[in-house]
Amino acid sequence: MTAQISTLGELLSAAGTQWRVYDIGRRITKIDKQHFAQIETTQAPYPYPLGGHALLAIQFWDNQATLDPYVWFLKFPLDEQSKLIVASRDHFASMVLEALGTELTGQQADGKLDNNPYVFTPNANKLAAFNALLKTELKRPASQYYEYSELYFSGKLPLEDWQSLAIQGLADFALRLNHGQNSENLQAIWTSLPLEVKQPLSAMLEHVAIDISFTEKLNHEINNSIRAQELDALICNLRAISGTSAQGLLAQSVDTILSSEYSSESDVLLTLAGRCWETFSDSQRLFKFLECAAQNTQVEGLFASIFADLVAIPSLRPHVLGILRAENRSDNLSRAIGRLFS
Repeated sequence: MTAQISTLGELLSAAGTQWRVYDIGRRITKIDKQHFAQIETTQAPYPYPLGGHALLAIQFWDNQATLDPYVWFLKFPLDEQSKLIVASRDHFASMVLEALGTELTGQQADGKLDNNPYVFTPNANKLAAFNALLKTELKRPASQYYEYSELYFSGKLPLEDWQSLAIQGLADFALRLNHGQNSENLQAIWTSLPLEVKQPLSAMLEHVAIDISFTEKLNHEINNSIRAQELDALICNLRAISGTSAQGLLAQSVDTILSSEYSSESDVLLTLAGRCWETFSDSQRLFKFLECAAQNTQVEGLFASIFADLVAIPSLRPHVLGILRAENRSDNLSRAIGRLFS
């Protein structure tokens, strides 16, 4: 690597591109350039680690370009403190310089990084959600599938006509909830939606900071699905509410679930850890959650994987480590923690 270029930020800027960075591992979240510079120089840990890696989407475009931006989906290993392993980033950057020089855009760039070990393909839901987000941020029109989704959720089509909904259309709708009557329409129809629609739609909504009225609606629906003993509906409601800006209401929903008969259900526990992690910066709620995880005996290694996931998140790490020293643990939790170290 040349002496002048030591970070991806510098590489992108040296190529004369405009660029943005997003976490695409947990919830699609923009990382500002200053924070990204601190991550790259290991002054700051990666804020949203998943499975010991940083999963990034870097969007960049040529200043003169009228074409769609380029996107790199990159997966870099992190150390045990969730800091970037710089050698892997350097290796990626040197491969880019070798393949493309600093001409990162244009026809010569197409396909050149296909076999790069740090490039990965997100799952279909993430790709659709990310594509929808970029279209809204760049003020570009939604995909051709959006209009059908808008009609469907406005109640103008029969509920059983869901087979014609496309994943990209659901993503475009979710990321345009604040357009027109979309949010109100979805709230009105939410309870009646078939599970075949709710499941993929809730996977899109988890990337959306839904408004307070929709959050209140979902909070209510979480209570209803527990009462009606509908586990699948509960998980859809939980995923849909998880990105809300109303963190207090989300915390209420999490507390309700942790006090319910579903509190040690593996799918519920994994959804809470993967999507509602911010609520566990409250040490008492985290304690209750880990107690519930310790009670799950159906899935081998579930407690260990949840513990490893949460302790890697920098904002939660001190709280999780604090529980190792807590004295008022149940026997179940003490045994589960003991197994981590045996």
